[in-house]
Amino acid sequence: MEVILIMLFGVLVGAKFFPEKWKKQNETAQMVCTIVLIFCMGVTLGNREDLMNQLASIGVASLLLALGAILGSVLVVYLLTQWLMKPKKGGK
Repeated sequence: MEVILIMLFGVLVGAKFFPEKWKKQNETAQMVCTIVLIFCMGVTLGNREDLMNQLASIGVASLLLALGAILGSVLVVYLLTQWLMKPKKGGK
């Protein structure tokens, strides 16, 4: 829950308060932070003593999580498109 709140706070700051002139530096900082995050996740996985035994279950869980996110995104976009893109009555 904290992660979602922090992300929403970042979106708010980026949309309302972040200066346009710092856009390039912000993109670079985001890329560096993403690389560090992925590296740290790899280190965490690498530290597991029984990683090889857990690999199949981690793969299945990752696949299910990815499919859920993809299907959920498609469903939300479809529903919002149907709701927001309705043709106007009596007009073109």
